[in-house]
Amino acid sequence: MSISREQDPVFDAEVPVAIIGAGAAGLIAALACRGAGVEPLVLERDAVPRGSTSLSAGLIPAAGTRFQRAYGIADDAATFAADIQRKAHGDAEPGTVATVAREAAPTLEWLADAHGLDFSVVHDFDYPGHSHRRMHGLPSRSGAELVDRLRAAAEAAEVPLLTEARVTTLVLDQHGAIRGLVAQRPDGTRERIGAKAIVLACCGYAGNKALVARYIPELVEAVYFGHPGNEGEALAWGEALGAELRDMTGHQGHGSVAHPQGILVSWAVIMEGGFQVNAQGARFWNEASGYSEAGRAVMGQPGHIAWDIFDERIAAITRQFEDFRQAEAQGAVLRADSIADLARMTKLPLDSEMATVAALKHAGATDGFGRNWSGVAQLAPPYCAVRVTGALFHSQGGMVVDEQARVRLAGGGIVPNLFAAGGAACGVSGPDASGYLSGNGLLSAVTLGRIAGEQAARLGHE
Repeated sequence: MSISREQDPVFDAEVPVAIIGAGAAGLIAALACRGAGVEPLVLERDAVPRGSTSLSAGLIPAAGTRFQRAYGIADDAATFAADIQRKAHGDAEPGTVATVAREAAPTLEWLADAHGLDFSVVHDFDYPGHSHRRMHGLPSRSGAELVDRLRAAAEAAEVPLLTEARVTTLVLDQHGAIRGLVAQRPDGTRERIGAKAIVLACCGYAGNKALVARYIPELVEAVYFGHPGNEGEALAWGEALGAELRDMTGHQGHGSVAHPQGILVSWAVIMEGGFQVNAQGARFWNEASGYSEAGRAVMGQPGHIAWDIFDERIAAITRQFEDFRQAEAQGAVLRADSIADLARMTKLPLDSEMATVAALKHAGATDGFGRNWSGVAQLAPPYCAVRVTGALFHSQGGMVVDEQARVRLAGGGIVPNLFAAGGAACGVSGPDASGYLSGNGLLSAVTLGRIAGEQAARLGHE
């Protein structure tokens, strides 16, 4: 990836706004730009837009929505922002925290009202770190549905989408102002496209092994559960332009990907009263901390393997997620009518930990790992187990943006016509996996995507 500084750039075509990437951030930016009266061009390296969004559960946290009120959930942006910072140990970028917490609810309601996305709140279990139930999703609770619906909305809005177009270069003029880009097609031909504003909605770096080894070495051997296109191009452009990069070690991991099936198993199996054991049948950490730090915890176990232990009551709750239904269909979820039978099926000594957890729940006690079991339902037959491994989903660090999603410079000031959202922008998780609050990835993709699209449209009008 490169920056080309040219005396007087000439382009094959000119557009008011160019959006690089057609995941959730890019498609929402495009819808917002179109809604503001400007036709953007979206460039996507793949033949079919999917992005990391398609591999997620498609859940977006937002506070104060009408979807929450329908279930009697009273929530607000200030509480949401406090939850984000608490999970991030106070280390998240404060301006972005305030922006995304404030804008998430109106963004979801706009997507519902303007584009027919039928969100509802996950009202029947809690996610770690959220003081209220505020995770929103579409009916299948899948990221694939989310990106498909956004793509359909973009098509309905007649947004031009150029697929199989990999942007390789940002073009600057002799004064250092961004003037356009170069996109490479599968046959090797290049197209030079001028733009008044550019939105980087393309990627983080989690698909780049060298950068993972540099920033997140403990997960370099983990399953990569993100999009292969997340190779860090946007961050390389940002670095070359002198952008302020922050929290580059921040990331979302996960400790519950069915192995060897490679299917995400929702953390609901843990939060509703399940737990994890390693290959020796022993618990090894506080599972209620969060699923992101679970990636590192599970990767630290023998063979990088753990087992989720839960029951049919929990499975019934988790079945609302398409991924879990797929895991069941592929035989990843083992079931047994007794602890002894489950131990035989998993080849694990389970009696001791099952008895210990039952006693902790009965006493409402806090265990030696710091997990509090007060009010947590007992497991009952039939019992369930899934063999899982740790995974890396996406990086959370990136270019710092202002409240208009414009890229900030490390030396002060902003790049007036360059915007960032999604994996290209610094998220709100701080520098450590444990700072990741459930849904932070899509939170910044959706909210910053909308802001970037609206603000880029203002420049496109000029």
